[in-house]
Amino acid sequence: MRRPTDVGRSLRRSESGSQLVEAGLGLTAFCAILFLVLDTGWGVFVKATLQHAVAEGVRYGITGQTSSGLGQTASIKSVVQLQAMGLLDGDQAGTIMIRFYDPNTLAQTASNAGGNLLEVSIEGYQFTPLAPLLRSGAPVSITARATDIIEPSPRGIAPPI
Repeated sequence: MRRPTDVGRSLRRSESGSQLVEAGLGLTAFCAILFLVLDTGWGVFVKATLQHAVAEGVRYGITGQTSSGLGQTASIKSVVQLQAMGLLDGDQAGTIMIRFYDPNTLAQTASNAGGNLLEVSIEGYQFTPLAPLLRSGAPVSITARATDIIEPSPRGIAPPI
């Protein structure tokens, strides 16, 4: 006759690998959720940073300011790059777009005169997920845009574009 302790030992021997399998399954699910949270948080951070950068670019541009030796569009681009915390360095710098619009027709114009609309945007920024678990590893395109009315210049002369 078997003693009760012998029955417990034989059951434990037959289930000896199950803890490792269960830990592996649980750890896989935990890591998947962790990477999903990290990817989502990083994506929200990038979008918010780019939105802040274009808003600062518009605030700078509507006042007619320019950096020394630069035209207005180059000055606005430098402000946007500075505010983007390094996200718009290298190839991504080409995603910054600056456009002027006539407020009456909303047609694009080359004039940065007071009263016109200034739009600063980042179009087609490529965001690559850290750990693409449920989707492909292809980059996701992000766009941020801000618009405001340009203030009239103090002497009535718009800064060079």
